[in-house]
Amino acid sequence: MSGRTVRLTVAQALVRFLANQYTERDGERRRLIAGCWGIFGHGNVAGIGQALLEAGPDMPYLQGRNEQAMAHAAVGYARQSGRLATQAVTTSIGPGATNLVTGAALATINRLPVLLLPGDVFATRPADPVLQQLEAPGGPDVTVNDCLRPVSRYFDRIWRPEQLVPSALNAVRVLTDPAETGAVTLALPQDVQAEAFEWPAEFLAERVWRVHRPVPDEESVRIAAERITAARRPLLVAGGGVHHSGAEAELAAFADATGIPVCETQSGRGSLRHDHPAQLGAVGHTGTAAADDIARTADLVIGVGTRYSDFTTASNTLFAAPGVRFVNVNITGFDAHKQAADPVVGDARAALGALGRALAGHRVAADYLREYRDAARRWQRVVDGACRAADDTARPSQAQVLGVLGEVTADTDVVVNAAGSMPGDLHKRGGPATPASTTSSTATPAWAMRSPPPWASGWPTPDARSSRWSATAPTS
Repeated sequence: MSGRTVRLTVAQALVRFLANQYTERDGERRRLIAGCWGIFGHGNVAGIGQALLEAGPDMPYLQGRNEQAMAHAAVGYARQSGRLATQAVTTSIGPGATNLVTGAALATINRLPVLLLPGDVFATRPADPVLQQLEAPGGPDVTVNDCLRPVSRYFDRIWRPEQLVPSALNAVRVLTDPAETGAVTLALPQDVQAEAFEWPAEFLAERVWRVHRPVPDEESVRIAAERITAARRPLLVAGGGVHHSGAEAELAAFADATGIPVCETQSGRGSLRHDHPAQLGAVGHTGTAAADDIARTADLVIGVGTRYSDFTTASNTLFAAPGVRFVNVNITGFDAHKQAADPVVGDARAALGALGRALAGHRVAADYLREYRDAARRWQRVVDGACRAADDTARPSQAQVLGVLGEVTADTDVVVNAAGSMPGDLHKRGGPATPASTTSSTATPAWAMRSPPPWASGWPTPDARSSRWSATAPTS
């Protein structure tokens, strides 16, 4: 760095630094920190609050009413921005900071960038304790902000002004790394925030962080292609990584070329158009009967950008075919190796393109193609018929559309089917299951005590409730 310096407080320097950070991918440049949410009080009003006021439009301030909600809003912004941009959140010391924990955990678990700037105790300790300080008899340097350590991908407390330069650069490095990103916390002692310092001009200058698309190695692609060509009943599970990569078009091209059916996780919803012939809908605990029936018999599961949460796998009960194998495409090696898979570590868009080229000319068997497309059409008729009720009050709940017609009554805590599955799994067959275990052996499920509502025409009767959903679905 040159010898030129700029005299600013720590808070002013941090805000100016953040205002000059940009991301770039595929020629598109975006401002990394689009704004800062904040609720001001003891610990941040005289530092970050003053700096945001002076920054004006260079760092837009966003009024919040609840710290947890501000963190969730920032996470949502990052998700919709494809992880190329996010927002910061500043809070006071004490309960204001601890309210960030849930949002931080959400960001880190879902690999979404968010920057947290909680106020902290005085570094010089002129007053001890301060308002709402956590007093730990065995460690005076422990504060409530340490709650954020285990749910942050990067955490630092800035005890001295000169510590900000390397820490801020590391914070942005993590925020812009798609394989490492999550919540980043810079805890800011309130006296340090307002301390003036001579900052290197280069630290405050515009900086562009290029978000690359890691290309998977050729050997991983070759092995994955061999697995896919050998499979009789492959199924692709599209996760949130498809959206983060902007790989929707590549996914559609892959499904068009290979005929492999596609289902989606909750984060991956919308990865493939709803009317695409390969689209089976959501999968897992909250999935469709069509997707879950195909998933149960799939001999190869191709995960693209998914971390295989318990909802996706129905608590590891869904992908149950003997000898089922997995191929996982993920930018994070940790997720790519899940389910003892053959990993393809790389960007989803780049990996789908490479797999498509390796599979040129390959297509699933015609009978499998007809089977899953027929299943998707039958399920769509079930949903359409269920939602055509003239009376809005007669329309089914989500659980009823999914086939869970058994209801929890006052004397029934849990209804399970004969195989011991929980109600979240009952939609596999699209109809009520025989209650095999309840908190009361005499409890009668509500569906057995009333006439079927208008939307339920075509559903199994209690005497035929073990029938497959496809045999009784309403016709259009």
